[in-house]
Amino acid sequence: MSDSAVRPLRVAIIGAGPAGVYAADILTKAEREFEVSIDLLDSYPAPYGLIRYGVAPDHPRIKGIVKALHKVLDRGDIRFLGNVTYGRDLTLSDIRDMYDAVIFATGAVKDATIDLPGIELEGSFGAADFVSWYDGQPDVPRTWPLEAKEVAVLGNGNVALDVARVLSKHAEDLLVTEIPDNVFEGLRRSPVTDVHIFGRRGPAQVKFTPLELRELSHSRDVDIVLYPEDFEFDEASDELIKSNNQVKTMVNTLTNWIVEEQDTGATRRLHLHFLHNPVEVMGENGKVVGIKFERQELDGNGGARGTGEFVDYPVQAVYRAVGYLGSELAELEFDAKRGIIPNEGGRVLDAEGTHVPGLYTTGWIKRGPVGLIGHTKGDALETIGNLLEDRLSLPVAVHPSEDAIIELLESRGVEYTTWEGWKRLDEHEISLGSMNTPTLTSNGPVDRSRVKVVEREEMVRISRG
Repeated sequence: MSDSAVRPLRVAIIGAGPAGVYAADILTKAEREFEVSIDLLDSYPAPYGLIRYGVAPDHPRIKGIVKALHKVLDRGDIRFLGNVTYGRDLTLSDIRDMYDAVIFATGAVKDATIDLPGIELEGSFGAADFVSWYDGQPDVPRTWPLEAKEVAVLGNGNVALDVARVLSKHAEDLLVTEIPDNVFEGLRRSPVTDVHIFGRRGPAQVKFTPLELRELSHSRDVDIVLYPEDFEFDEASDELIKSNNQVKTMVNTLTNWIVEEQDTGATRRLHLHFLHNPVEVMGENGKVVGIKFERQELDGNGGARGTGEFVDYPVQAVYRAVGYLGSELAELEFDAKRGIIPNEGGRVLDAEGTHVPGLYTTGWIKRGPVGLIGHTKGDALETIGNLLEDRLSLPVAVHPSEDAIIELLESRGVEYTTWEGWKRLDEHEISLGSMNTPTLTSNGPVDRSRVKVVEREEMVRISRG
């Protein structure tokens, strides 16, 4: 870059979730002899991505990450531009004209598919879609068909636990969170009595984390039901329990629940099943009426195999929580099987496997939806390190002025939002909570901490003042 000494390095980051914010923060703090100017663009009018639209509302510890992200963006050295959609409001060539480097941090928000007969029946849902609904994502329907008394959740990860917990929890117990009004009303009318979580392997092979598992027992008027015949341990399981404290903690929690299990007469029950492999979603008249499993046994190597024994469960809804996938981005190569942008160390690759100068990626769209939120910091460190290493060979932006992006968006009538606009929306949501008369529940009056605004147009109107 011939002019890097006379102007800041201009970088656009597409995606204002944890991955994008971490990348921006690391770049601003990196040791360097030159200035950087960073714009953080997001399709949502509000920042925080997965934290706002992918985490269950009753997760206060994870929601606390927002405080750290807020601190980064509130410093003033990173500009947030929301309600700007890549591929619609801006093309790749638009962005490359105005920035020396582009980092894609768009995450993964689609449900992974599962090849299962009957999965297309009415009453069969993807967990990601349900999470988007209960988190008030602005681009999904405002209602959800909560009509089932008995529900199956397929998966043994934290998302499966979130979905099962929200389905089984009494809606009034979520009022202390930022749950949107339409979600509260939907959950309040749910007739659910039993939610079943099914995993293919044993208790030692689950993908939960201890905190999320223990949270299941905190739900009021919900009994946890376990089945001794599902508790099978082989040599691989024993070794895992000995060598991994997290696995040991979860197995101890589960086995203690079996020992202490009591039927309290709760109106709702949350069942945990292991060693169940789904083979068919059963239907009548196009609707889910049950699900068939083959019982499994551990194979001694950490996996499981079929026993030839089949069991049916009557359910009227099935939620698949078997993973997320990233979405294809315009003008970039895409690995549809893994749901990622092909890359090497965060350097975006073309169809021939060659690095496209100036293009980078980080987070789940870089490595797939694995690991916890904190793991995206390692991704960002690698990506930013490679970007800085490439600095002298980066393409030179044609219009590097910080005003260029604003002028282009305004010329196209894009109602972009800003960090100051987010703070207005944030204050508005908090005020909606405080303005609500305390809701009288079976546990007494409940004050609402905030009420999340769902409609995109309303979010933009408030943000833009």
